[in-house]
Amino acid sequence: MTVTAEILRQLPKSDLHCHLDGSLRIDTILDLAGRQGVALPGSDPSGLKRAVSVDSATSSLEEYIHKFDITLSVLQTPEALERAAYELAEDAARENIRYLEVRYSPILHMKRGMHEIDTVEAVLHGLRRAGQDYRIRTGVIVCGIRSISPAVSFQLAELATTYKGKGVLGFDLAGIEENYPAKDHREAFYLILNNNINTTLHAGEAFGPESIHQALHYCNAHRIGHGTRLKEDGDLLNYVTDHRIPLEICLSSNVHTRSVSGFEQHPIRFYFDYGVRVTLNTDNRLISDTTLSREFQIAHHYFQFTLKEFKEIIINGFKSAFLPYRERRQMIEEVVAELENF
Repeated sequence: MTVTAEILRQLPKSDLHCHLDGSLRIDTILDLAGRQGVALPGSDPSGLKRAVSVDSATSSLEEYIHKFDITLSVLQTPEALERAAYELAEDAARENIRYLEVRYSPILHMKRGMHEIDTVEAVLHGLRRAGQDYRIRTGVIVCGIRSISPAVSFQLAELATTYKGKGVLGFDLAGIEENYPAKDHREAFYLILNNNINTTLHAGEAFGPESIHQALHYCNAHRIGHGTRLKEDGDLLNYVTDHRIPLEICLSSNVHTRSVSGFEQHPIRFYFDYGVRVTLNTDNRLISDTTLSREFQIAHHYFQFTLKEFKEIIINGFKSAFLPYRERRQMIEEVVAELENF
């Protein structure tokens, strides 16, 4: 079967690495800004998209992260968060994403007095409504931020613990890697692990494999967000491969943040052929102007992934879901049966 854009859209998929505040609709930002009296860098859809989306490589991860200032400016009310969560799940369902883990940091949504609990309730309510309306299963990953105090990360870890089994699936550490080591936040991860909660960390995106080493051996990460520079340490690469630690790969954003100089230089094909558990994800649908189907198209175009290989990557994603084993196994069986049609 020829790999086409339509087939890639139809394939059942999972998205394990997707930021809520990086995945809004342009029209929604404009509408929310109008309702809230928020000034934007563009007053029409095309102008705003030019301001918030990246269509070529930025100079750094830091420059990429600054794009979030625009989206966060309109995500400071429960109503806005609920709407953003619902629409994100709706957009995902339209390209046959069956399982979506939505990550965000409550601390970034409290500038207008919203309590951190209010942020979680709003996001969960939006996702649950979408789950009822569409064929998609969702959950939340709470993010600590490397450049914010480790005490805040611990506070967010407490929040994740409170909502364990109530929609929150895991805990993450995001943000600028250089000069903000993961080990500084290890107390938060001790709390998370002592409560048997799943962990994933952004690591090896804009900094070397030592960042991945800290994520694994100081914070006991179950998955690695990006891991682009893992191949620079062969021993660590073998450890990740041998222990079946998934990499949450996001091709477009890795180019946009200068983690790699271009798609051709991305190590995804090397990782896949080496036996690493590779998954494909969006990261930020708006800021990187992408969809999961487009990420699969990029992988096919630049690395000649076949349909058979895509099926393996898809199964990797569902195997790596932060769900109880029995639920994960049932979901995998359903997806495998559907994949047999392709």
